[in-house]
Amino acid sequence: MKFGGASVASPEHFARIADLIIERQCVFPRLVIVVSAMGQTTNELIKLAHQVHPNPPQREYDMLISAGERISMTLLAMILCRKGKDAVSFTGSQSGILTCSQHTSAHIIDVRPQRLIQTLEQGKIVIVAGFQGVSQDKEVTTLGRGGSDTSAVAIGVALKAEKIEFYKDVLGIYNKDPKMYSDAICYPTLNYQEALTIVNQGAKVLHARAIKLAEKNGMPLHVRSFISRHDQGTWITSVDCKKSINPVYEIS
Repeated sequence: MKFGGASVASPEHFARIADLIIERQCVFPRLVIVVSAMGQTTNELIKLAHQVHPNPPQREYDMLISAGERISMTLLAMILCRKGKDAVSFTGSQSGILTCSQHTSAHIIDVRPQRLIQTLEQGKIVIVAGFQGVSQDKEVTTLGRGGSDTSAVAIGVALKAEKIEFYKDVLGIYNKDPKMYSDAICYPTLNYQEALTIVNQGAKVLHARAIKLAEKNGMPLHVRSFISRHDQGTWITSVDCKKSINPVYEIS
């Protein structure tokens, strides 16, 4: 389950998605949650960095802007604990997301999710900070635009997940912006190339990197609403979708 900034924008939002996670655990006992930073947190951290230094050192920049997702993961773990569920939060590096050494726009080389697997085997809910990983030099890196979506797909692939659910403030993927056009139509299904076309035309519901990574690995994606829980949403897959035996990541 992947939750973006809109779904974790406030403490009230955390309570709402915690209830949704508990509900989904009745269907899927082994859940991994990937979270983005709250609302505009990343933009505020970027602004803060440039107030201090007009051209901040890239290493320190990554250390700063990766903090937003760490805040989200810990708050979500806390509220799940309050609701009686055992949940453990992990940074990207603790989750085993290994990247190249390029700060601010790193690509994933490998995912080694041993700690996540151990936690799942203990019956606990796993929460991962999206958008970040660790380089082979042991430095914190961030994945650039679409990083949290990409994190979710990469972890899902590594864990051989049944599917990845992306929770948004809309019902799914539409033919045009539903916030601007009342006659917008929500697609029940799309193949990967159709979804990529829509995203490349400007839709911001998912990032192209995540869709491409899912297609490489035959990983079904399900875009749903965190507000209206019982709507079908949009499935992204293909008729002959077969999961790859050996994971393929973003080596470039």
